Amino acid sequence: MKRRYMYQTVLFLLLVTISFVTFENPYTKDYVTSIKNVPVQTANDDPLYNRIVENAANYEKEPKNAKIDKVWKKMPGLNGLEVDIKKSYKKMKQNGGFDEKLLVFKEIEPEVKFSDLPAAPVYRGHPEKEMVSFAVNVAWGEEHVPDMLKTLNDGDVKATFFIDGKWAQQNLDLVKMIKEEGHEIGNHGYNHPDFSRLSSQQIYEQVKRTNDILEGITGKKPKLFAPPAGSFNEEVVKVVDNFEMETILWTVDTVDWKKPSKRAMINRVMKKVDAGSIILMHPTEVTKKALQELILNIKQKEYKMSTVSQLLTEKR
Repeated sequence: MKRRYMYQTVLFLLLVTISFVTFENPYTKDYVTSIKNVPVQTANDDPLYNRIVENAANYEKEPKNAKIDKVWKKMPGLNGLEVDIKKSYKKMKQNGGFDEKLLVFKEIEPEVKFSDLPAAPVYRGHPEKEMVSFAVNVAWGEEHVPDMLKTLNDGDVKATFFIDGKWAQQNLDLVKMIKEEGHEIGNHGYNHPDFSRLSSQQIYEQVKRTNDILEGITGKKPKLFAPPAGSFNEEVVKVVDNFEMETILWTVDTVDWKKPSKRAMINRVMKKVDAGSIILMHPTEVTKKALQELILNIKQKEYKMSTVSQLLTEKR
């Protein structure tokens, strides 16, 4: 009896002890919350993510404001570059490691844009923009235009054709062809006068008449004006600005109207061309023959070629 009593007493004490012990219920709210708060590895903990963050500044570029340059007059700015950390991390994570070629950038606009500047002549794009433009002034040479268009198309190049209003009236099909090929069309006056010798009213009439003709053919009003022979004055720039248009000159002149040899023309351009250049040319025999090689040489410098309007944007 005594031994049996001892067993009962021990069992009783054991049951009493167990009743006071609290076990964590895995389905309670507090427990679930505690599980959620357990730290897990995030992108910020990944050495790859941190490496991108630490090196981002080495690849970023500050935006450049548009300005009125002492030499080049009205000059566009250039967007800055900022590394998109999250997108860069995602691409590199999928690839398995850091690779600067997989960096993703977003462009940052400058405070002062080209459109913010007052009226002034334009001679070039931004010198850090890896792009050049062909400005083709057309008042004659219609026999060479189709071949030039084919060469531009074969090279996947878009140019800006500044067209004389009178010439446009006489060559409707060529104007339409230029438009259909995706090139930009600008105003070159009506009958190739010396704009520096015209009155304000005469300048207005030349620009307005040609705008109406070109818009009637293409359905689009020109945004750019190139004075014949590059002859202009402040009044020309002012009147053109009133049309919400830019007065366009050039950085590099092919001087193709002087009938240089093909080699002489190409050498002249390649010695002077750099990022942001506007290259002046006309529909001439030598330009027609030199254009393909000129395009190839410019591409070897790793410059893109597009319209003048594209060159004057802040986009990289």
